[in-house]
Amino acid sequence: MNHPDPSRPDRPHSGHPGHPDRPAPDRPALDSPAPGLVGRPRPSRPREDRPRTDRPPRHTPAAPRDLVGIGIGPFNLSLAALAHPLTGLSTAFYEQRPRFHWHPGLLIDGARVQVPFLADLVSLADPTSNWSFLNYLRAHDRLYPFYFAERLHLQRAEYDAYCRWVCDQLPALHFGHQVDAVRWHPGHRLFEVDFTQLDADGEAEALGRTHTRHVVLGIGTEPHVPAPLRPLLTTPGTPGAAPVVHAADYLDHRDTLLAAGHITVVGSGQSGAEIFLDLLRHRPAGRERLTWIGRTEAFAPMEYSKLGLEHFTPDYTRYFHALPEPVRDRLVPAQWQLHKAIDADTLAAIHDELYRRTLHGGWPDTVLTPGVRVHAAERRPPHSIELHLEHTQQGIRTRLATDAVVLATGHRRRPLSPLLDGLAPHLRHDSRGRPRVDERYRLVLDPAVAAAGCHVHVQNVELHTHGVGTPDLGLAAWRSATILNTVTGKDTYPLPDRTAFTTFGLREQQRPQNPRTRRHRALTPLADGI
Repeated sequence: MNHPDPSRPDRPHSGHPGHPDRPAPDRPALDSPAPGLVGRPRPSRPREDRPRTDRPPRHTPAAPRDLVGIGIGPFNLSLAALAHPLTGLSTAFYEQRPRFHWHPGLLIDGARVQVPFLADLVSLADPTSNWSFLNYLRAHDRLYPFYFAERLHLQRAEYDAYCRWVCDQLPALHFGHQVDAVRWHPGHRLFEVDFTQLDADGEAEALGRTHTRHVVLGIGTEPHVPAPLRPLLTTPGTPGAAPVVHAADYLDHRDTLLAAGHITVVGSGQSGAEIFLDLLRHRPAGRERLTWIGRTEAFAPMEYSKLGLEHFTPDYTRYFHALPEPVRDRLVPAQWQLHKAIDADTLAAIHDELYRRTLHGGWPDTVLTPGVRVHAAERRPPHSIELHLEHTQQGIRTRLATDAVVLATGHRRRPLSPLLDGLAPHLRHDSRGRPRVDERYRLVLDPAVAAAGCHVHVQNVELHTHGVGTPDLGLAAWRSATILNTVTGKDTYPLPDRTAFTTFGLREQQRPQNPRTRRHRALTPLADGI
């Protein structure tokens, strides 16, 4: 299933260190794009920082926004699309990047999203929405080509283009805006959101502040590099040093990688598989010089059975949230094959390409070894890298010399601090110091904040409370609808009560009961003695 990690992505970035320990700076009342803002053109409208005589600006404490979203990746874009037709709902979404782009380093030709096209931004909550993928096809006169292609899964580049098409039509999206801090103002009983408007070069152009009843965090993930491999990034390289590239930046550096003699891909998930396949297809037969290693005990296929996929339903999400914290913490790593393994079609394509290279005799110059842990790495003069490897089952250690490394080591959730440092006194945490998140995707805050009817909602930071469906694109519309129903206080988007054939736990009435003592009925003898 799809995830904000390369093949399952949501990767916006809007947070910036705030300064909650010092008084909040005076900021101009600015919360609309100014002339010269990088990004798509927006219709002209009155600047909300100018004095108004008919009504106060919508972002002031006297008339706050209903909802402010931080970060514009697929999840908050889904929320913005579903919020757009709700008249009377005042929303704004801020993103520091100048425009939407979804994992550009992994838009490899032919790479597909791992969820069906109905898992677009809106359809599973509102299939009649103007922002559905089918309506995108209709707007581009591509419905019939898509129909005849008979493809359930989109190419990743096509999903990216679809999301950018939606962005172009939503006026509530403000790119080139970096959110600096979020605070609770007890006097106003509202959240204050400070941001910086950026110019075309990413430099500060103006400061702004908006007030809102609800905040939705969609700040996404960032590339992760395990500690043993970090010296490869921090050690200064000489001119012509061996390239070390995270998978998130793969396409930007593919030509440099292909020029290297020997290439090693580290990571046995979907991104590692796609990059290994792409490198393999670009290397000459017999001179591939590729190594692919990963920690998992096999290059394992994603669980894609129909009942297995029901772990990505609202039913399972509710079941998981109700489990005790220690049980949830045991389940998440045990379910890795549901969301961190490799699409079976990608594995088949790799095998087909390797097999094709044996048709004229010989074996391709490739090494594919699962169950391998990198426990150290260093650069070796003049232009090579040495990886210290251990096979986890054999207990054998060895060293691998290579000329380039691709780190397909995944993504991790961006920390909520320092963005939410101003809310730290109000946040409630679990036994491991993680934020508590209720069933409706709200951070658990102290009662004084909750009593005001104000909430901080989260998108894709609740893996520990809501399970493996958290980063999955297939639950985006349902979660967005859940948030909007909370914000509006009604079933703005009616959601189904049941979404899976599987019943994931015993209900109270289903639990075994102690059998009642059975009283045997006395039998009456028949008259004929039989």
